Amino acid sequence: MTSSEVTGIDRLVHVLARLGIRRNDWRVRPGLYSLGAAGPESPVFVSANYKLSFDALRESLAGIDAYILVLDTKGINVWCAAGKGNFSTGELVSRIEKTGLADVVTHRRVIVPQLSATAVCAHDVRARSGFKVDFGPVMAEDIPEFLRTGKATEEMRTVRFDLKDRAVLIPVEAKGALPVVAGAAAVAYVAGDSLGAAGIVGAAAAGLGAFPTLLPYLPGDAFSYKGFSLGAGVGLSAAAAALFANDGASLPMRLLRVVSYMLVLPPLTAFIALNFTGCSTYTSPSGVRREINTYVPIMAGMAGTGLLANVTYRILRSLKG
Repeated sequence: MTSSEVTGIDRLVHVLARLGIRRNDWRVRPGLYSLGAAGPESPVFVSANYKLSFDALRESLAGIDAYILVLDTKGINVWCAAGKGNFSTGELVSRIEKTGLADVVTHRRVIVPQLSATAVCAHDVRARSGFKVDFGPVMAEDIPEFLRTGKATEEMRTVRFDLKDRAVLIPVEAKGALPVVAGAAAVAYVAGDSLGAAGIVGAAAAGLGAFPTLLPYLPGDAFSYKGFSLGAGVGLSAAAAALFANDGASLPMRLLRVVSYMLVLPPLTAFIALNFTGCSTYTSPSGVRREINTYVPIMAGMAGTGLLANVTYRILRSLKG
């Protein structure tokens, strides 16, 4: 049994999860949970065992007698778990059998999140378990209206992924990226390249902050391409500063430094942008694999060549000095 009340402790856990702190610890035990005075005729909602997904569902069911069937999605949310194959036809059928759901309810219907549709085959579930799959609305907050009318409107089935939805992704992405970025910037600074260090920080900020904020408005479809367009701006700024720097270097030497920034900084922004594909409803599993295979070699080639150019510049400057 569970409750629709989300406590202050639950809210704290949500914050920690959003910050990526102890990310793999925020799981709900898979199984069948009753809510309110759930009985044989009560609806059955299916959820991932990621705590934020489970809490969003149970909170939306306040005042409603229902069951929540929690799948073992390895602590991953519905959308990502469907993409990884954890929120799947097989897991749903298995969980129906393990919980003895057929003996708990008299009807044969489960309401499944729409965002799991990429991995849940409704007719296979019915053939293997006897339960009909109804896909509910995208947002848990629309469930009461869905239950009242018995159908999901077009608006309920529309994935909005607006600025608020994108902004909440920034902290967890930043947690993973910032230590690497800080280390790279520190190395550049110690090596005497303060402009390069600033460029690294700027490229990372563009990827972590500007990219999710401006995502719908950036050119291209691939996240990497969008990231390159942002990173190019950072690279151009650093390149212009290097070109016009009054550091006593000859024009050919300054051009070598310019080239290094133009090759290193855009791939950094693009790589950070690529990481957002795993938590965006703009993408599909096959599209992500295609993008990785297409753009990661380009990023690696550009960054490697740029680093070589920068090291060459440093060596030539030291020899001249």
